[in-house]
Parts: sequence; structure tokens; C-alpha cells
Amino acid sequence: MAWLMPTETAPHERTWMAFPRAGLTLGEDAAEAEEGYAAWTAVAHATAEFEPVTMVVDPSEMIRARRMLGSEIEILEAPLDEFWMRDFGPTFVLDDDRPGVLGAVDWIFNGWGAPAWAEWELSAQIARFIADHVGAELVSSMLVNEGGGIHVDGEGTVLLTETVQLDPGRNPLADKAGVEAELARTIGSKHAIWLPRGLTRDYDEFGTRGHVDIIATIPSPGRVLLHLQSDEAHPDFEVSRELRSHLEQATDAAGRTWEIIDLPAPVTLRDSEGFVDWSYVNHLVVNDGVIACGFGEEQADATAREILAEAYPGRRVVTVDSRPIFDRGGGVHCITQQQPAVPAAPVS
Repeated sequence: MAWLMPTETAPHERTWMAFPRAGLTLGEDAAEAEEGYAAWTAVAHATAEFEPVTMVVDPSEMIRARRMLGSEIEILEAPLDEFWMRDFGPTFVLDDDRPGVLGAVDWIFNGWGAPAWAEWELSAQIARFIADHVGAELVSSMLVNEGGGIHVDGEGTVLLTETVQLDPGRNPLADKAGVEAELARTIGSKHAIWLPRGLTRDYDEFGTRGHVDIIATIPSPGRVLLHLQSDEAHPDFEVSRELRSHLEQATDAAGRTWEIIDLPAPVTLRDSEGFVDWSYVNHLVVNDGVIACGFGEEQADATAREILAEAYPGRRVVTVDSRPIFDRGGGVHCITQQQPAVPAAPVS
């Protein structure tokens, strides 16, 4: 077997999501909860314009999900406690040695390092549930990891951060060599680029402690989209410059230096909780399109669409208001997981 995680720009079979359910991260009152349901639903409907969407729904939310999602979204019922599909769902891979074979990596999920507030035991079973549903070959892993903690170029390069996979709450005995060996086995990576950290807000109580999918992504081999905070009043001003410096000195699996494309942050610096981590990097690439995060800033949102349209030529960029998602700890990429299309096996 030679598992390889395809680039997110490769053709998709569908996108997977999980419908919100009542709990600590949905909201403190009914109005906040409704805002969360509406945000997840908006992303599902925007994505469904480009490719099929399957939503995993907790039994307690089936009536609401059917009402809000309508007939265009496929619904599967399964017990959930969290609803960030990118992180607890399977990471899909293809087998280079066996065309036509789909694999599903089942990382260990412990609620982003087992913080006291998190519930994860139910959602930790979803990768296996989905793998069984789609007939994918299960690729079990002993690495505590989340899909938002890795980005690949489909040619052997993986981006990750030192504060996620090496987090003592996730993998207390891990070192870089061990993590890289497991990523080589499960997703086919040959060259790891360890970024030093993530955005400041991501280290708050409800953060992931450094997910890469909010700071950098690879739109095509040799090119990287990088979050840029240009306001010196924001602590990520220094963070984004540190990340740029790190990438300027790095090469990909093919030995290429990176063409770095800045993706400027919105103008807004703070919300009621402190400095925001609003980032246009956290978008979802779909068949013939891009689902972009929007933050209610007409000029900044438009600039992000222009940059994304250039980075992903031939794809239509659609903006979805992502402020309610970021209020709960992530963005569009965090609540979705792509399932790649499987090339047909050769006819013998």
C-alpha cells in the first residue's frame, strides 16, 4: 500500500459536515444557538452548489436538520458531541499502488488535547462510521491529530505546526521524527514543514493551539497562501512575519522555494473576547469553486475573493459570513472535510 492524501484542489466526490447540537460550543442561549445552526446550514448550501454534501446529524437534531437543510443535503444519523468535521472526521487518502481504492485515516481525536471543557467521545467514532458508509479502507493511527492540523500539496509536502502534533495534551511522547514517520505511512508525506505556531487567539481556552489551516494553505505546488496581519496593534502582526520568514527559508518536497501569496486579514482587530483570529486562509476548495470566509467587511472580503480567484484559476469564489463560526472556534475549512473522487481502476 502507498497511501497519499490528494491536494484539496483534486476532484471531490463530496463534502462531509456535521450538524451542530446543543452544548457548550453552540451558544449560551437560544439566539446564539440559532445563529450557529444558520451558519453551518449556510456553508452546506453554498457547498452544495458545487458538489454533493453529506451532513452527519445527532439524533437529537434530526427534525431541525431536515427542516433547515432541505432535500439537497444528504443526512446521516449518528451520535455526536462535537461538530467540527475537519478535525474528528476521516482524512481521505488514495492508494497509489491500487487505483480505485479509497482509504480513510482514523486519527485519535481527544478534543484538541483533552481540555477540561471538551466532549469528544462520540465524535471520535465518526471517522470509522464514515469509512464504513463509503466503503473506504480504514487506516488506523495512534497519532492524536486533527484534519485542521495538516495541509498537503498532493506531491509529498505537508504543512503542520509544532504546537499541535507535539502538544503534550495530544502526543506527550512524540518527537518530530516519529510524527513524520506516521504521516509518511498514513498520508504519504515525504517532507514536513514545521511552522513554529498558529495565531494568537488559537491559544485561548477554546482554541486548537495552532492549527495550520488558519494560517497557511497550498493552492498549487510551490505556492502558499499566508495569513497577513498588517496592523501593528494586533499580536498577529509579529506572528505573521515570523511565519513568512520561516517559509522563505523552507522548500517543498520537490526542493522548490515557496512563492508566498499574502492573504490580508480583515480590518477588525477585536471582538468582545479580545483580538480576533479572523482569517481568509480558512476557506474550502470545492469542485469548480471556493467557499470563502466573509467577515462583513465589503472591501476586505472583496480583496480576499480576488486573491483566491487568482490562486485558484477557473473556480468561482463564494463568500459565506463566517463570524458565527469563528465565534465558536473555527471557520469554513474547520467544519468541512472533502472526500476525493477515486480514479477508476484500469480494465484488465
